[in-house]
Amino acid sequence: MVKLTMIARVTDGLPLAEGLDDGRDLKDGEFYKQQVKALFKNLSRGHNEASRMSVESGPYIFHYIIEGRVCYLTMCDRAYPKKLAFQYLEELRNEFERVNGAQIETAARPYAFIKFDTFIQKTKKLYQDTHTQRNIAKLNDELYEVHQIMTRNVQEVLGVGEQLDQVSQMSSRLSSESRIYADKAKDLNRQVKDFCYFCFGYILILGQPVVQSSSHRGL
Repeated sequence: MVKLTMIARVTDGLPLAEGLDDGRDLKDGEFYKQQVKALFKNLSRGHNEASRMSVESGPYIFHYIIEGRVCYLTMCDRAYPKKLAFQYLEELRNEFERVNGAQIETAARPYAFIKFDTFIQKTKKLYQDTHTQRNIAKLNDELYEVHQIMTRNVQEVLGVGEQLDQVSQMSSRLSSESRIYADKAKDLNRQVKDFCYFCFGYILILGQPVVQSSSHRGL
């Protein structure tokens, strides 16, 4: 069964719409929503380049497609046919682009298209029962294939994102420390030069009485 549906803008991870659910049939619903948001965050940072992917998480599996800088994601039971899940997302994508396409880039607040929930719920009902004549026909549609869509584990996907963030932070820190070191080296070099000039001047000053005394004796 389709358990959860969310739509977000890929460029910044902003959630645009969500299939509202009372949560009674989804244990730990908030936990999985947080995972979805973490996936969106990863996508906004460019950590996953695949335009279609399945991500396993416990007894469920996330399926998503990315089109026009928008991510359409649904979470289903693992037993739910992958082919139906992606056809469900394609229907959502087609309607969402048709109705809201012109406003996607300018949306400034989360869930700006929350009214799209009506279409999500209506479409979701059509896909819940995999044994209807309609869905059996979709499963038998040889023109729509999902075999090449990669399946990964959620810890692996999110872990890669965290590692990349850590590498980026470390690189920034090293770059900053290098600049600090370079500045300190310049200051130290300047201080050494100033000290040398001071010593040289001091020696000249001390040497003047000796030179004058020698010249007087010569007279």
